Order: sequence, then structure tokens, then C-alpha cells
Amino acid sequence: MTQIVSGQDVSDLSLASPAAALHPVDQSAAPFRLLVLGLQHVLTMYAGAVTVPLVIGAALHLGAGATAYLVSSDLLACGLVTLIQCLGVGLIGVRLPIMMGVTFVAVGPAIAIASNPSLGLPGMFGASLVAGVAGLFIAPIFSRLAWLFSPVVTGTAMLLIGVTLMGVAVTWVAGGNSGAPGGLWAMGLSLLVLAVILALVRLSKGFVANIAVLLGVVFGFVVAWASGGVDFAHVADAPWFSLVSPFHFGRPKFDLLGALSMTIVMLITMVESSGMMFALSRIVDRPLTSADLARGLRADAVGAIVGGVFNSLPYTSYSQNVAIVGMTGVKSRYVCAMAGAIMILLATAPKLSFLVTAIPYPVLGGAAVVMFGVVAANGVETLGRVDYGPGSKNLYVVALALAVGLIPTLDAHFFDLMPPAVASFLHNGVMLGIVTAIILNLVLNRRAPVAADAVLA
Repeated sequence: MTQIVSGQDVSDLSLASPAAALHPVDQSAAPFRLLVLGLQHVLTMYAGAVTVPLVIGAALHLGAGATAYLVSSDLLACGLVTLIQCLGVGLIGVRLPIMMGVTFVAVGPAIAIASNPSLGLPGMFGASLVAGVAGLFIAPIFSRLAWLFSPVVTGTAMLLIGVTLMGVAVTWVAGGNSGAPGGLWAMGLSLLVLAVILALVRLSKGFVANIAVLLGVVFGFVVAWASGGVDFAHVADAPWFSLVSPFHFGRPKFDLLGALSMTIVMLITMVESSGMMFALSRIVDRPLTSADLARGLRADAVGAIVGGVFNSLPYTSYSQNVAIVGMTGVKSRYVCAMAGAIMILLATAPKLSFLVTAIPYPVLGGAAVVMFGVVAANGVETLGRVDYGPGSKNLYVVALALAVGLIPTLDAHFFDLMPPAVASFLHNGVMLGIVTAIILNLVLNRRAPVAADAVLA
């Protein structure tokens, strides 16, 4: 898939003298350009990356110091797992431009485990370790089911990702409070950022067009600061340097039910990650095989282990960053590897980390509207290549998968009466939609399995 900006193919713009034989995914760039493009990925995912430790800290009534440590631990693990996923280590890592972040699916089970006085945070981290080890054994088995992710499934997944994330964008436009009205200042700031990004996309070329989102966010941040809308209090109080140590909250504790619930999280993460990887493989024009998928899922499992060691939770690919790849057309996995390195730097430099946190939500919202819309549009494009002719039931697959997948977005309380352990999983609309599409595709179209080494996307 080729992204066109200002009439040019930007799939490999800003890359430094790439060898003709190299796929754009494997091409690198000059250090400065890698740094800037990587920073754009970091700004896109940062708010989501730090939300999970903040939510857990608030739910468990942890002090400010402990919560801040959870945030730093999360950023470190984000960076490490992203490097593993993008660069690869032997049989681990899909080697695509993917940013890894802590999974929101783990929040409910994590709080339930840590709320047990006999387990606490060490019990939560122990459950993550067990889930990661289990995931290493599950990954190659799960990858044999990769034939389930046909275009009708991956197209539906991309459309759902974009539409679901649009709710996040709207919340950011309103100032970061779900359901809150967006004031004139917030909406005006978001529109300004959106206008700057569109202007750059329309009028600029090459590298500037590639970093249109970053430049729009920087411009919005400056305007917000000039109008008194930026709070630097936490930046001033934060230290310049701080190291994250393994098992900071004590040796991990292991509980059978806790480990089982986190292993279920691992399975759900694998379903979600599989859909994300296939969607991204279509955007960057690099087909996947079962072996590729197995390496990517092993990285998810290693992410849970890294999370358990460094005081965090399981990790998964972030759809926000798939949007960046689709919008800019920059397919290099080394850009995301650079972003992973930046996350590690932020983990050891809390002052810089809090500076990123100071970016007002409306600024991020203006950029998110564009990016998440691009993901949805890519889904529509993929679904446009699906056969809806006589004998095909793909229309019903798409219709019902979208309907089910949008339930949590349209009504956040729909599953509240379900058992808490189940409800926390059902609130993941993308996962619901993918599972529904897979089941309906099997039942209605009766697709047969393919060889393990066959090209799947």
C-alpha cells in the first residue's frame, strides 16, 4: 500500500540512500531524521502508555512516589520490548515498525490481584511473569491459526481500530475528560493543530511531510504555552535522572488464579496483536507467514516477562502508531526502534518525561483525529478488495463484526452486569470485533487452513 503526499510516493522518503534490494521496512535513515520520526511515534503513544500505571496507582491508592515509579518502569519496558519487536532477537520479534505498550486488557485483572493483601504488587508482577512464560509455549501453536486472518478479518480490524480510537481523539479534544464538553479554547486549539497538519500535508514534501503530525503538535504546544494553557509544575519538581531497578516492589509472588487470569489476558493480547500485525503488514506491503507471526507473538510473551521483571504488565502493539505508519508512509522499522530508545531515555529522565506529559490533551486530539481516521480509511480500502459477489457471505461477516465490535464504544456500560472477570475483557471492542469476524468467516465462508509457511497477508 502506498501513501501519497503532495503527489509523491513517501513510502521511502527521508531514508538515506537505501539499497534497491531492501524492502522499505528494512531501510534506515540518517540519525537526525530517525530521531525526529521516532519522537513523533513517542508523542503519539505516550498518553496511552502512561495511563495504565496511573490508573493502577489510583485504584490501589499508591503514593505519588510509587505511582511515578510505575510510570518510569512502564516506559522502560515499553522501550525494551519495542526494540525486541522491531529489531528481532533470533526467533523473537516480527521485525515490523511496531510500538509496544502496556495492554489495557490487563488493568482489571491486575487491580484484582494487587488488591489481595497477601499478594499486592508483587503478586501482580508474578502473574505477568507466568503469563509471559506460558505465552512462549502458546505463540507457535497460535501462529498456526494465522490463516484465520483473511482480508475480510484484517480489514474489519483496521476499520474498528480507527473508529474505536476516534472516541479517544474526541475525549482528548474535550480536554482529556470523557463526556466533558469541549470548550472554545480546547476545540480551537485542536482545530488549529489539525489545520497545521493538513497544510503541511498539502504544501510540503519529503521529510517535512513525513513529520507533519510532530510539527503540528509542537506548534499547538507553543500556542497553548503562550496562552497560559501549559502547566510546568510537575516538570520543575521531577528529578533529572533516576534508574529503574528490577523487582523494585519486592520479589514476585505467585498465585494460581492470578496467573490464570493474566494468561487469559495473554491469549486476548495475542488475538489483538495478530490482527494488528496483519493490518500493519498490509500497510507496509510485507506479507506475513505463520513463522513471522510466531516471532511477533513471542515478542508479546517476552514483553510480559520484561513487564514482570521491571514492575509492569504484559505488552501489545499500539494501534495509534499503526496510524502514524499509514499516514506518513514511512515504513522503516528502525524509526520505531529509535522511538523505543527514546522511551528508555524518558524512563531514566523523569523531567523529560513530565515535559511530554505537559502537552495539553486538545493538542494531541487535533493530531489524533487525522491519524485515527487514516487507520479507518485503510480498513475501508482493504475491505474494498474483499469479494462480496454471489456465494460469498463476506457482507454479513463485516456487518455483524462491526456491530459487535462497536458495542463498547457506543455504550460503555453495556457489559457492566456481566461477571467482573468477563466484563473487563468484553470492554475491548477491537478484540470482540476480530473474534466475531473470525468465527463468522469460519461458519459462513468455511475457509480451509493453509500451509504454515504460506504467505498470509
